[in-house]
Amino acid sequence: MLRLQRTGRNSIPTYRVVVAEKKWPVKGRFIEILGYYLQDRNPSVWEIKEERVRHWLQHGAVPSGTVARLLVKGGVQEAQKYVKKYVHRRKRKGGDEEAAPAGDAPAS
Repeated sequence: MLRLQRTGRNSIPTYRVVVAEKKWPVKGRFIEILGYYLQDRNPSVWEIKEERVRHWLQHGAVPSGTVARLLVKGGVQEAQKYVKKYVHRRKRKGGDEEAAPAGDAPAS
């Protein structure tokens, strides 16, 4: 799995992009450091080893959602299939409650 590993001081986060087994702790072991992400800089700094990222993607590594978005933004189009679209749904105003009969219990 490709994921971000938080480093840095209090209130000044910096992140490493690492390859690690999914079951390993986020702050623990990793196989390889692929780059870094400095979010607090203006503009943000995103530095990765693209050839190593492509190598790990070809060998079955799955990036986290955030890493996938950052990779696509950085030019690694192979990560596009891992980007998930988030849909924000609004609460319905009285649509479901009025349609259900008053005597029936809702199905679980």
